[in-house]
Parts: sequence; C-alpha cells; structure tokens
Amino acid sequence: MTTSRPLRADAARNRALLLAAAADEFAEHGLDASVADIARRAGIGKGTVFRHFPTKDDLIAAIVLDRIQALAAIGERLLDSDDPGAALLEFLAAAAHQRQQRDLSFLQEAGDTRPEVGNARTAMFQTIDTLVDRARADGAIRPDVTGTDVILLMCAPNYVTSSIPDASPDLWQRYLAIIFDGLRPEGAHPLPQPPPDTL
Repeated sequence: MTTSRPLRADAARNRALLLAAAADEFAEHGLDASVADIARRAGIGKGTVFRHFPTKDDLIAAIVLDRIQALAAIGERLLDSDDPGAALLEFLAAAAHQRQQRDLSFLQEAGDTRPEVGNARTAMFQTIDTLVDRARADGAIRPDVTGTDVILLMCAPNYVTSSIPDASPDLWQRYLAIIFDGLRPEGAHPLPQPPPDTL
C-alpha cells in the first residue's frame, strides 16, 4: 500500500483516479462494492487494482487514509492563520463538505485495523487540538471547549441533514453555523458534564 519511493506523476494520477472511483463505488454500493466494478469505473483492468492494492481491505484502508490526510493537510495549513476562530470554522466546514460530497463513514471501522490509518488519525486529532487551543486562547470559542468536543461535533452537521429526504446539498452549512455559535463564548452557560478524556 505504501512505497519507499515517490510515485511517478502518471502513477500518482492513476492511483488518485482509482481511489476516487473506489470511493464513489463504495458510496453507492457500500462494502458490497466489487473490485471489478471499481476497475470498470476507473477505466482500468481488475489486475491493475490488485497490483496497487492486493486485497479489498488494502483498498478501503487507502481510501480512509487518503481522506484523513487531505483533511489533515487543510488543518495544518490553517495553523498559521492570523484569525484562529475563522481557521477553526474553515476546518469544520472543510470536514463537513468532505463528508457531504461522499459519506464514507461506514468505511472507518474497516480502515481502523491498519496502523497507518490510526497514526494518521492521531496526527489529525493533534492538529485539531492545536486549532482549538489557538481559537480558545484568542477568545473565539468558550474556554471550556476542548479538542475532543470539536472532534465529536465534526460529523454533526451532516448527521442532522442525513435524516431529511431531498435535503439541499448545502443544508449542512446551517447546522454548522448553529454549532459554531454554540462554541462561541457570548452567552455561554456552564456545561453539565466534563468532556471525555479520549476518543
């Protein structure tokens, strides 16, 4: 699944096309998506899929890892923002937008068996913690909100709208705004329970 050398540009492009095709196929058909259909969607032979990913589990782990790394890269870029509150909101919007485009949350458990996925998720959570620490220190969010709180809220905008038939694809933005207003210090009341220690 990983190589010691960087992929050639065409190989990297083909790998990206394959992962996108696989993500679309899994989004439409769940874990029953077949490698043959993934290969057909990507416009490549089934053997090529297996050369990149010897098993279906390897392919699932690569999709999960790719999504985590894409989101982590956004978070790392936002660590240098001059406006920590806006940076945190932008990160949450990117996370919600990623899920709205393709909800592959059902793949997470399958991908979690791989150490590289767990390591990438841990690194992303550390980035989120830093974004939250910066926003809290800047007074943009209430002082009792933790990184764990924000991580747990990341999926909420999409979860809310998933129960509404024919919802506007942008409806998640309404609920993200409500959530972010709840993170702000203005008018905050004491929270009834402490945050969980770990996820």
